[in-house]
Amino acid sequence: MKKVLFILVLMMSVLVINAQTTKTTETKAKSIHTTIKVGDLSKAITDNIAKDYTGFTIKEATSVTKNGIMTYHVVVVKDATTETLVYDKDGKFVKIHASKDVTQHSSKKK
Repeated sequence: MKKVLFILVLMMSVLVINAQTTKTTETKAKSIHTTIKVGDLSKAITDNIAKDYTGFTIKEATSVTKNGIMTYHVVVVKDATTETLVYDKDGKFVKIHASKDVTQHSSKKK
């Protein structure tokens, strides 16, 4: 009887784990990245960079749409420092995007 109960519990565990794995893969939303020209950035974004990131140069800009929410990711560089700044659709600063390269450090804090 113990063996039957053990097998039943084991099978239920497998079903629960499988259901959770399926659910998490279905909820992952794809994001759409579109490269935009630096000159097409809003004045609010360029003004913020000029004010808070003096000496930095805009390297590239991308609009990212995920879950129906659009943000702008702007890569700025100064010497060996590279930052990816995130702005909302209105040009309001949101955050500094975490860099995947461990050699790049965040030099500005908000």
